[in-house]
Amino acid sequence: MGAKLECHLEIYADAGWRDCAIVTVDDPRAGGVRGRATFEYELDYVFSAGPAPAPVSLVLPVNTELRQTEHWPSFLYDLVPQGNGRKYLLGQLRLADDAAADFALICAGAFNPIGCIRVREAVAYFEQHAGRHAASNVEHGLTLAQILDRGEPFVERMLVHSMLAAGTTGIQGAAPKFLLTQDRAGLWHADGALPDAEAANHVIVKLPRGKAEADRKVLRNEAAYMRVARELGLRTAGEITLHGDMLFIPRFDRTVSGGSVLRHHQESAASIAGIVGFDMRPSQFDVLHALRKVVTDPQAETLEFLKRDVLNLAMRNTDNHARNTAVQVRDGVVRLTPLFDFAPMYLDPEGIARASRWYHPQGGNELQHWRNVLAALDVGDAERAALREGLAAFAEEVARLDAVMHAAGVEDDIVTYLRPSIAGQLRQLQELGVAHG
Repeated sequence: MGAKLECHLEIYADAGWRDCAIVTVDDPRAGGVRGRATFEYELDYVFSAGPAPAPVSLVLPVNTELRQTEHWPSFLYDLVPQGNGRKYLLGQLRLADDAAADFALICAGAFNPIGCIRVREAVAYFEQHAGRHAASNVEHGLTLAQILDRGEPFVERMLVHSMLAAGTTGIQGAAPKFLLTQDRAGLWHADGALPDAEAANHVIVKLPRGKAEADRKVLRNEAAYMRVARELGLRTAGEITLHGDMLFIPRFDRTVSGGSVLRHHQESAASIAGIVGFDMRPSQFDVLHALRKVVTDPQAETLEFLKRDVLNLAMRNTDNHARNTAVQVRDGVVRLTPLFDFAPMYLDPEGIARASRWYHPQGGNELQHWRNVLAALDVGDAERAALREGLAAFAEEVARLDAVMHAAGVEDDIVTYLRPSIAGQLRQLQELGVAHG
């Protein structure tokens, strides 16, 4: 059995980072699913003056309880580096790529993740890393042309000041991504290299998952897919722009206001649902049930969740795992984040299957008709009727999909391929209206 290890969590509050909680794992090599852990808030944080302190997870209220579990707290998996950032750190730490590396990766890579939580040990690791390189490598911003050309200044910045400074280790998913911050003069910096007072804009830059034409096609159409979602009334944020094979995605976990940067709490549905690790395939019922416990308006967020899944099915976004849905806290209101990672993933060369499905809460069989999904939801009759009415009304939007996709710039062959799945979803939604009209 390995020695116990701790990581110390910090939260962004009152325009600064504060110590807030400690996670202790009994045997890091066992991984999160099999590894016992202890979670506790710092007493100074629990009893701090001023407004009630915010939790590190919406399912872990701030109190003095010492929580001992048979597995790691699920929110930790929102901080585990994945994708290219994981590969980079594994090389730096000289570790094999398995669950035994996850805690070390958190303690080295969770210095600048999405949301408002970070790990103190990871901040120290980053500062040590950055200190080995000349300041001149990081203090000057890049133009958009330098980024798109992937010339020496960009490559040097990303490799020397590193994927660490670009925040890549804090963004999950298989596609190569990095974080950039734009200063007031319009130049771009690796996120974390620019002081908050000089920041004007924050983006995630996504590249194709692989080198195949299908990977580039998925990326080209993601911006168009998001325009479709916005046109159909789903919750979106900002305008995604495609520059060559780089997709610039506005960040919605941060708001620039009055010369400061507000960092909003953001947490995956997987964390809310208590999912530890990356291999579980939960039922959509379980995910939705967990989300309804924390959101401010369960009925509104349930309808939003259902509409998003209608579009996932209609437009064949098969990569619908529980970390591609998240909640955030804005001005005290807890709701689903704007839509993200919405693209024609059926094209992916790896053959990504739909991850989260509607398995009946009792029988376990997959439900494939919205009539049956609504009947199985754990809601009151009045809310069930309202949800049915909302989905039936959404049929009018789904009926416009062909024209909306063309106007949004979805490529013609994708539109043609999607017509049968769109027709199937439209028929189901229209039947909801007919049956209860």
